[in-house]
Amino acid sequence: MLKQRIITALILAPAAISAIFYLPIIYFAALLVVIIGIGAWEWGPLMGFDTKVRRISFVATTVVLIASIWFLVSPEHLWVNTKQIHEYALALLWLAVAWWLLSAFLMCSYPNVSSFWSKHRSVRGVFGWLTLVPTWLAFMVIRTNDYQADSYHGAQLLMFLFLMVWSADIGAYFVGKAFGKNKLMPNVSPGKTFEGFLGGIVVACLLVSVAAFQLNWNNEQVTTVLLVTVLITTVSVLGDLNESMFKRQAGVKDSGSILPGHGGILDRIDSLTATAPVFALCYALFGW
Repeated sequence: MLKQRIITALILAPAAISAIFYLPIIYFAALLVVIIGIGAWEWGPLMGFDTKVRRISFVATTVVLIASIWFLVSPEHLWVNTKQIHEYALALLWLAVAWWLLSAFLMCSYPNVSSFWSKHRSVRGVFGWLTLVPTWLAFMVIRTNDYQADSYHGAQLLMFLFLMVWSADIGAYFVGKAFGKNKLMPNVSPGKTFEGFLGGIVVACLLVSVAAFQLNWNNEQVTTVLLVTVLITTVSVLGDLNESMFKRQAGVKDSGSILPGHGGILDRIDSLTATAPVFALCYALFGW
């Protein structure tokens, strides 16, 4: 299993980085639609869908929703200027934030308030759209920032997001293994500990500080990014726990098996579905 995870990661990481930096915006947007479509396919079992027709219908609806956003505000027009997002995109990102606040409430009260949404596939479907659709938009918002002046600027921002999320994930794993005693949210994910959570934040902040030093950022920039890092690493746990809650309710271990050793697409992007909208909003509001 570990060997499979390493091989898959060694293949996927360079491919993902190459796509982020070198794909033209239109192709990058289309690739994201495919990835989100696969995520929508994997969301089917979390809704209790046991037939391909139902799962395909959910995927098709998800793609149509993304296509509608694309038609309403094309990727090259997501930014009014380098500091202001188009009002429609901004509204959808705030909707995503509202959903993740609701998700936090659902997780903290799980399983006490799960009886309603667990019995209604339509509600779980809406939850899926609120998780997946804004992720596509957020990635496009980040990637297209100041694109005309510097085509790599948005790619660098995305790599900063990945640095925050991945370093927090790795830090939480090793610190949790070494020192974890107090369960963070045992009803949702028994393996996560409070010590691991704090360890992830510390590791992420350390690595971001090193990156900021290499980029010669001033004190104000460093302070802003560190505060954003604490927020993003906290939200990343929320995304992970969100999927864990739905999988636990559905009796599913992994969202899929498309990635050897890693499970499904949702298992890999669960943290990003929560952090990408928040990161996009933070950059639009505060910059650095």
